[in-house]
Amino acid sequence: MANWDLFKELETLHREIDEAFAGFGGRRFFDQTFMPGPGFRRSPRINLSGDGDNLYVEALLPGVSVDELDMTVQQNTLTIAGERKTQDENQAGRTWHRRERGEGRFLRTVELPVDIDPGRVAARYQDGVLYVTLPKAEAARPRKIEISAV
Repeated sequence: MANWDLFKELETLHREIDEAFAGFGGRRFFDQTFMPGPGFRRSPRINLSGDGDNLYVEALLPGVSVDELDMTVQQNTLTIAGERKTQDENQAGRTWHRRERGEGRFLRTVELPVDIDPGRVAARYQDGVLYVTLPKAEAARPRKIEISAV
């Protein structure tokens, strides 16, 4: 069973408030109290799914080199960190009208719904997507229970 973490809950609430007020004034409504420093971005966007034996994570990382990625698993927490380097060094004098694709360092921590077996985690990176297979710990896997008739 996952432990409840006050700071993760506050981080989630903080992020939701920021997103709700994102259109007002063009800057973040509150300071980043419980999140990593200002150079970090809330990315990558992920999909998390599962079946009886595994959890599956797909993380969108376009423009990120596999050499710039770092992934760790501890208990039931997955952390993906890295850096998206600037693509164009000749940006001086450029006026940005819209900039939705971030650059710089990022950190994404995901609390997994079940315990996993960290020794059997597998990951591959293809076409800007990181695919991670996280085998569930034996205790977290569903078991068929025989029912006897009395």
